[in-house]
Amino acid sequence: MSQDVVSELAPSGTLRAAINMSNPLLVTGATPAGDPVGVSPDMARAIAERLGVEVRYVKFASPGEVADAVGGDHWDIGLIGAEPARAETIAFSSAYTEIEATYLVPENSPLEKISDVDRPGVRIAVSNRSAYDLYLTRTLEHAELHRAKGLGGTLELFMNEGLEALAGLRPALNEDIKKLPGATILDGYYATVQQAIGTKPENTAAARFLQDFVMEARTSGLVAGFIERHGVDGRLLVATSD
Repeated sequence: MSQDVVSELAPSGTLRAAINMSNPLLVTGATPAGDPVGVSPDMARAIAERLGVEVRYVKFASPGEVADAVGGDHWDIGLIGAEPARAETIAFSSAYTEIEATYLVPENSPLEKISDVDRPGVRIAVSNRSAYDLYLTRTLEHAELHRAKGLGGTLELFMNEGLEALAGLRPALNEDIKKLPGATILDGYYATVQQAIGTKPENTAAARFLQDFVMEARTSGLVAGFIERHGVDGRLLVATSD
């Protein structure tokens, strides 16, 4: 292991891993001590083991908060969705997992396919500063985004305001639809959210190490093993694109 990598990622002898606590596929529980349990924490711990250092989890309520904290001395690696807006300040590896993002629409909606949603007058509920919010902000031409905090707040906004669509990750929408008789989840997806590992842009040796680690973890079965261990098979996919 290059000393440059250890110096960049764990100068104190401990790897501080920023974990987005709002994604129930990536964080599925907690230890008695309060540390997060799930695929993302396992990835962080595996990186720390490769470096030969301890890991300390730094918990954030949302991915946007993880991204905001890159400018301070709060974390050494951040495990969140890689998006162009975030990549302006974070050096991301390739994705280790990916999740389909699509829409849920209410009963008797005229919106029948993904391409129907981006039209004038369509209001979409979305979780503020999620990776799919950033994607839709960049790509939608006609529909309006209405933002709420977190998955629960977004569902509440969709229901209370009678919006035309609810944007989200397919596994979460599969749970939401149980509360919405007659609703439909549209086939296909408008994006796949690419969960990656980021570090500060100046950490050039560390960025190369993280890229190599992720690619090895994908091909060796390490990521697949974490997905199986935490019971999110079929909902969380091993990433296949770089």
